Amino acid sequence: MNYWPLLGIAIVIIGFVRRYNPVAVVVSAGIISGLLAGKTFGELLALLGESFVSNRALLLFTLTLPAIGLLERAGLREHVHAWIMRLRGMTLARLLIGYLGLRQILSMLGLTNVAGHPQTVRPLLAPMSEAAAEKSIGNLDHTSRQRLLAMDAATDNIGLFFGEDVFVAIGAVLLIQGFYAQNGIVLEPLHIALWSIPTAIAAFIIHAIRIVLFQRQLQAKAQGTNA
Repeated sequence: MNYWPLLGIAIVIIGFVRRYNPVAVVVSAGIISGLLAGKTFGELLALLGESFVSNRALLLFTLTLPAIGLLERAGLREHVHAWIMRLRGMTLARLLIGYLGLRQILSMLGLTNVAGHPQTVRPLLAPMSEAAAEKSIGNLDHTSRQRLLAMDAATDNIGLFFGEDVFVAIGAVLLIQGFYAQNGIVLEPLHIALWSIPTAIAAFIIHAIRIVLFQRQLQAKAQGTNA
């Protein structure tokens, strides 16, 4: 057993601890591990090329993240914060429940990458929810603000997780089908997707109630602090 290729793991750990450039650290670790495993430099380049082609969907994130960074630099968070403050009748619960429903519907249609933590939650939903909370509750302390950000992330996760199973061609449905097939139960992906609809509806109702209760907790805490 050749343990020298595991040296790449140590390089990654040291590089991240020392806060070196992540891309340089990962590429260097991969090249060193490959060379120690007996690969030639040409074989490593071919392997990198095959990995790049097979995971070309990651280019969406490669192009999206710089665009979001430029928008934030131009004041995206401040603009959406001010926009929510101008909307009458907008509350934290209405905002998050509306986003939850939209996230579930898009996931049911297979559009799982349209929204997400880097694309939507951090640059849009977080400042919008903070503005909605400030309108109905007032200024939030550090603990309440962190809980609010966690609720934003949880809302996105629940909408995606329970919505994507309704889409027949998603990997989760095929995983469920394969699991049952290994245990002698034959199910069609369409049946699995259809029976996921009641679960998605229940998840929407339960999390919507959690959002309303969360808003009331923030209001009660703010009233107690003011008193």
